Amino acid sequence: MAVAKPTTMVLRRRTRAPKRYSEDEDGWGCDDVYCERCGSGDFGSKLLLCDKCDKGYHLFCLRPILVSVPKGSWFCPSCTNIKQPQLFPLVQTKIVDFFRIRRSSESMENQSNIKKRKRACSLAVSKRKRKLLAYNPTEDPQRRLEQMASLATALKASGTEYSDGLTYRPGMALRSANCAALEKGGMQILPKEDIETLNLCKKMMEKGECPPLMVVFDPVEGFTVQADRYIKDLTIITEYVGDVDYLKNRENDDGDSMMTLLHASNPSKSLVICPDKRSNIARFVNGINNFSPDGRKKQNVKCVRYDVNGECRVLLIANRDIRKGERLYYDYNGYEHEYPTEHFV
Repeated sequence: MAVAKPTTMVLRRRTRAPKRYSEDEDGWGCDDVYCERCGSGDFGSKLLLCDKCDKGYHLFCLRPILVSVPKGSWFCPSCTNIKQPQLFPLVQTKIVDFFRIRRSSESMENQSNIKKRKRACSLAVSKRKRKLLAYNPTEDPQRRLEQMASLATALKASGTEYSDGLTYRPGMALRSANCAALEKGGMQILPKEDIETLNLCKKMMEKGECPPLMVVFDPVEGFTVQADRYIKDLTIITEYVGDVDYLKNRENDDGDSMMTLLHASNPSKSLVICPDKRSNIARFVNGINNFSPDGRKKQNVKCVRYDVNGECRVLLIANRDIRKGERLYYDYNGYEHEYPTEHFV
């Protein structure tokens, strides 16, 4: 009989790009360069020069903040003339096509049966263990369209294709490499009833019954996610998805949203999720500032890796009740503390 191992916190891993300027390299300092936002020339290794106008900006003074020096050319806000992202059309047929929504009366009936069976089961075992909850979609179909259009806007603006599952691409890790048994120290096994709840969430999304969330654009934080209705503690928010690759292939990757999928005893077998090409709403949930006393207070979502039928999966789960209008935050750092969050809002 399989025994559940202790929960392993997830690292949202960021491989830092090489520093373009450093006070320790070639004896060149940043005394003649200052930040256009704060006026300071301190933190030279964090100063970034525009490749068009040569003006300087601290990574942490930019809005949204940059966590690392980008590879290749970079242009400041003035030279790029950044505008609000173009809104996705609030047209049902376009949203249905974008998210590949399937409609079936049979699936709706199956969902109803699953809900009834789950409620009956939950009553029987509630004293033994707290179970994960399926999210509760907004009843108003028009509001659901607005929620999905907000996600489509963010995905289109970031050049990302919608996907609600892990994807295995040629030249990257095979699905057979995703083996939870390889996890260093073991991985928590998702109980059968919670797997049913996860599958229910997937089926609801396939039918256009999305989580009650809105993606909004904030000039400081960039795209961020907020609750569009009350969400109970232990509710499954979404699964963190994207292309699966070996960590060794991504050590110098410039993406800032890689997530640890498998932390193997053998480092060559460790896997990460890369959401830069294919992803869902999980990509836009922001992180807390690990260096701020108030950072932890903002956290309302936890990120946990589970063994689901022998494969590693990463779930974002409410770790307390979340009010309508409240923004979602979780800890990008696990036990390795590699993600630079000291300048997060």
